[in-house]
Amino acid sequence: MTTVRALLDEGARAISGGEPRREAALLLRHVLGVSDAWLVAHADDVVDPAQTVAYHALIGRRARGEPVAYLVGTRGFRDLELEVTPDVLIPRPETELLVELALRRIPADAEYAVADLGTGSGAIALAIAQARPHAHVLLTDISDAALQVARDNAAQLGVGNVEFRQGSWCAPLAAARFDLIVSNPPYIAVGDLHLRQGDLRFEPPAALSSGTDGLDAIRTIVRDARAHLHAGGWLLLEHGFDQGQAVRGLFDACGYSEIFTERDLEGRERASGGRRPGA
Repeated sequence: MTTVRALLDEGARAISGGEPRREAALLLRHVLGVSDAWLVAHADDVVDPAQTVAYHALIGRRARGEPVAYLVGTRGFRDLELEVTPDVLIPRPETELLVELALRRIPADAEYAVADLGTGSGAIALAIAQARPHAHVLLTDISDAALQVARDNAAQLGVGNVEFRQGSWCAPLAAARFDLIVSNPPYIAVGDLHLRQGDLRFEPPAALSSGTDGLDAIRTIVRDARAHLHAGGWLLLEHGFDQGQAVRGLFDACGYSEIFTERDLEGRERASGGRRPGA
């Protein structure tokens, strides 16, 4: 019979990377349905053989590189706990910057119209919708499977001020106009070696890479979104740390004003935005 402590030790030895103990604990918590505090308090408890087998299977998959988020089926984002599947990109802490930039531009009591293009799990849109309950947030994605994950997350979180449409970038917006459009589009160059490393190997390729320089999706969004913004409306985009200058150039070429780039907590250029003139 195997104890909680022994399983955590086994898991930490099997997993490579920077946080093997934490990941082993996450996987054991998932199998046992318990908290971190429970694992500490019950370190010498014996684990049921069937649960031990299930845990070893997850450890083996993680040791082969599968992302923990896909193994446990959830990932935290801001104060949300989101369902994630291999149909959607795993939400990342740096994307929280995009939410902050959006919230700065949406008054708390305003009935703003917001669109999130390529929503994936719905992380950005649902964080905005929850923080700004008077806003109406449209979530779009070309993938029906991804939209279903976003729908499930909205239902699970009880977020009701949202709508869902399938389609590529601005196409599902039809004739609608918005006060703010936000997107975390694919921005890695096709063929980039990072796509063959770590969690990226298991995430949907269409959500990661776009063109030989990674900017094809951003070009399309910057070009087309302007026609879907009210005068004074904002377009906000996440991009790669080395793409800030190029993205600002795209905004400028398409006639946006008040163009800016914001750095993430590590000091890297991470998100850019611009405003449709006329406010």
